[in-house]
Amino acid sequence: MAETLQKGYFPSQTVSDIEKASYEYGLEVGKAIESEWFGRDSGTNRFNANQAEFHRLRLYARGEQSVQKYKDELSINGDLSYLNLDWKPVPIIPKFVDIVVNGIADRVFDIKAYSQDPYGVSKRTEYMESILRDMRTKELNEFAEEAFGINTYENDKDTIPRDEEELSLHMQLTYKQSIEIAEEQAINTILQGNKYDLTKRRLYYDLAVLGIASVKNTFTKSQGVVIEYVDPANLVYSYSDSPYFDDIYYCGEVKTIPINELKKQFPGLTNEDLEDITKQAIHKSTLNRNGLYDRANLDSNMVQILYFNYKTFMNEVYKIKETGMGGSKILMKDDSFNPPAEVVSEKYGKISKSVEVLYDGALVLGTNKLLKWEMAKNMMRPKSDYTKVKMNYSISAPRIYKGRIESLVSRITGFADTIQLTHLKLQQVMSRMVPDGVYLDADGLAEVDLGNGTNYNPQEALNMFFQTGSVIGRSYNADGDMNPGKVPIQEIQSGNGGGKIQSLIQTYNYYLQMIRDVTGLNEARDASTPSEHTLVGVQKLAAANSNTATRHILNGGLLLTSELAENLSLRISDILEYSPTRSAFIQQIGAHNVGTLDELSMLHLHDFGIFIELTPDEEEKAMLENNIQAALSKNSIELEDAIDVREIKNIKLANQLLKLRRKTKIENDQAMQQQNIQAQSQANAQAQQVAAQAEVQKQEALTQSKIQLEQAKSDFDTQKMQAEADLKKQLMDHEFQLNIQLKDKEMEALKLREDSKENRKDERTKIQASQQSELIEQRKSGGPAKKFESSGNDIMGGGVDMGGI
Repeated sequence: MAETLQKGYFPSQTVSDIEKASYEYGLEVGKAIESEWFGRDSGTNRFNANQAEFHRLRLYARGEQSVQKYKDELSINGDLSYLNLDWKPVPIIPKFVDIVVNGIADRVFDIKAYSQDPYGVSKRTEYMESILRDMRTKELNEFAEEAFGINTYENDKDTIPRDEEELSLHMQLTYKQSIEIAEEQAINTILQGNKYDLTKRRLYYDLAVLGIASVKNTFTKSQGVVIEYVDPANLVYSYSDSPYFDDIYYCGEVKTIPINELKKQFPGLTNEDLEDITKQAIHKSTLNRNGLYDRANLDSNMVQILYFNYKTFMNEVYKIKETGMGGSKILMKDDSFNPPAEVVSEKYGKISKSVEVLYDGALVLGTNKLLKWEMAKNMMRPKSDYTKVKMNYSISAPRIYKGRIESLVSRITGFADTIQLTHLKLQQVMSRMVPDGVYLDADGLAEVDLGNGTNYNPQEALNMFFQTGSVIGRSYNADGDMNPGKVPIQEIQSGNGGGKIQSLIQTYNYYLQMIRDVTGLNEARDASTPSEHTLVGVQKLAAANSNTATRHILNGGLLLTSELAENLSLRISDILEYSPTRSAFIQQIGAHNVGTLDELSMLHLHDFGIFIELTPDEEEKAMLENNIQAALSKNSIELEDAIDVREIKNIKLANQLLKLRRKTKIENDQAMQQQNIQAQSQANAQAQQVAAQAEVQKQEALTQSKIQLEQAKSDFDTQKMQAEADLKKQLMDHEFQLNIQLKDKEMEALKLREDSKENRKDERTKIQASQQSELIEQRKSGGPAKKFESSGNDIMGGGVDMGGI
């Protein structure tokens, strides 16, 4: 049956479900795909043409493109014997590809999950209503807390928004259900386990070089969810004009595998089947006319297998039958169940609906051997619409039109060829350049006589010219005629090569600038030749415009990641329900957050919306930082607010939070200012009251001090009088004692004087008695007159006569 198929015709999708599940139907689908992609009606096939084009673009992106076209351009009838050039291509394109791919791949993003099932929506609504109740009863709650010490808030009072605008921002930034956190961690765990970061870089590389990228996700009970990179050169798909390929009905890839691997994948194959496959498989020359090596042609043990998904629909038919107890019983039937209308209305009812289904197939190319055709297991169906099904392949081609794919590299291959030719021409001109020479007139030298009998020989003339630059010549010859060779040595200028080199360099720079203009990768993007006179703002604007020129590549990669994350979200249900690695998967997620373990048991019952939150680029960060600095300079926000704003990756939400914090800061400042005014008024009133009280206290203090002063004066006077009395008493006592002493002295002096008088009287009496006695003695003796003055008793020192005193 398969051998009589018409090429390019797919079987009808309106046949019964039983026929769709048949081997013959699957073989028709596989051969139709093979015919569409591997048919040679026009001399070549679509698959090989894609492979050749993608291979050519990849060689350009690596700087390894074929040099045959350059040789054909410079050869003469195919002869290159006179050219000795370095044919290695100038790696211009790899630089621009690396700038784009590395710059985009370094952009960080977060995968966000949003619970959109009824339970998640109701939970979010309940939380929002509780916040609204706290907002509306804030004054009452504060009064209850102050009066009775009871906290009547349903939520943390420090996080209660002030208005609905702040509530909306709070719900987007702060509120996160634990089931959403568990979903995000589950998706990130799967991505990390499959090393998606490396796969993502390959996807961005394909988008930049080929203009198309694809990734595949599958689920097996042994390995769980597996993420595979798909080479676009091996990709087959139905016609589509959509950059997202959301309207295709089949998609697959061609893999070259050895026979032993084929036996592992399909253990039911016998040795005879493997022998037939080996004989019937396509085997061509090792090197095809496009210069491509095909692994399937290296030996007979390699075969090419077409793995594909085919999307169709099936009819779910149910028979509703009334039981004897008056109830209803629903029985599932196939789509061939179609009883007459009168029977249906009288005895039982019929319900039917159409749902999309996915068939997995595997065909050995070049044969009629269909290895696999079955309805796909664990089909990914959006929980919001179970009638739809998602394919295992995610494809993105941002610049596709009428099936033709354009890439960044495909725009500039012509300019790269011209640059390579210019480079080869430069080598050719440089190889033909010769140094400046001299013209030596031998006849002119023969006419020169040096005056020493010898003529001017060429060697000596050249030595003099090269060492001194001087030349000796004769204007007239020996016959007296004019000498045409009077300057025997002349310099030959060969400077025409320099002009050619400058012209080629200008051509080289022109086409290099053309590459920048076509791709949008200007000097500000690669920082190759920044001008010192260019303002910083202008450079940033140029870099931002360059990023905009390649934004479609970034969006294409994010689309693949987003679609893959959605598929993984649906695959998680399969892991939690069917995979033997369920426990290990749960523990791996729980290692990050133990609190999510309880949520994981119900994770497969939820429906999530997945979106990508991209980290802002440098230009967006700079704009946000300028807004933050402007707000800080005007004291419109606090430093803590600036830190919170910088931590938000969503620029829109960050600016909204900045405006909200600025508005809140202004309101707080106004409230604080009003409080300061009231506090100042109260302080002034209190100050006046305190001043009045102070004045009263001052007067009382003055009065008291006066009383105390008078009392002190009185006490002082009393003390003074007492002290004066005591002093006078002491003086009187002292005077009395002195008087007594004086009196005693006077009495002693009087007594002494009386005693002295008595003593003098007694002395005189003695002297008179003595003198009388002597006079009597004189008279008795008749002696001379006797002097009674002392001789020497009345002088001191025996030398001083006291008589003259």
